[in-house]
Amino acid sequence: MPRGPRLPTVRCMTGMEARGDAELKKELNATLHARRELGDEYESALVDSFLEKVEQRLDGAVDRRVRRQLAEQQMVVARGARSPESSDSWGERFGFGIVSLVLAVPLSAIGGGVSGLPGLLVAWGGIVGVNVVQAARLSPNFFSHRKGKDSDWEE
Repeated sequence: MPRGPRLPTVRCMTGMEARGDAELKKELNATLHARRELGDEYESALVDSFLEKVEQRLDGAVDRRVRRQLAEQQMVVARGARSPESSDSWGERFGFGIVSLVLAVPLSAIGGGVSGLPGLLVAWGGIVGVNVVQAARLSPNFFSHRKGKDSDWEE
């Protein structure tokens, strides 16, 4: 009795063999066997069921990978190293400086317009304060004094 086109077996699917995922191979074999027994009318339901199992497997792998990376980052932070988000990048410093200067114009106008010179001094004191805090956050050695040489020119 002639059958429809032959479906692939697990052995000819090299991706499955390369990974060696025995449970997923069993699921695929069971799905292919059920497809042969049940016929074409159940093919889409069987494929959907198998793909759902593959999706769950992938989600589990991604979750494990994300948890591992988070744990590694927490270990780095716990050991006292700086976290990847707080790295001292030139772009962050430059961007903060530009934003500071852009905001200084309206703050100066408001402070100077409302209360004259004292308002202007308070506005610029706040701007300088925010920039000093940012510099100290990005460079923890910013305020520490070097002992030994007084300048970089001395040997």
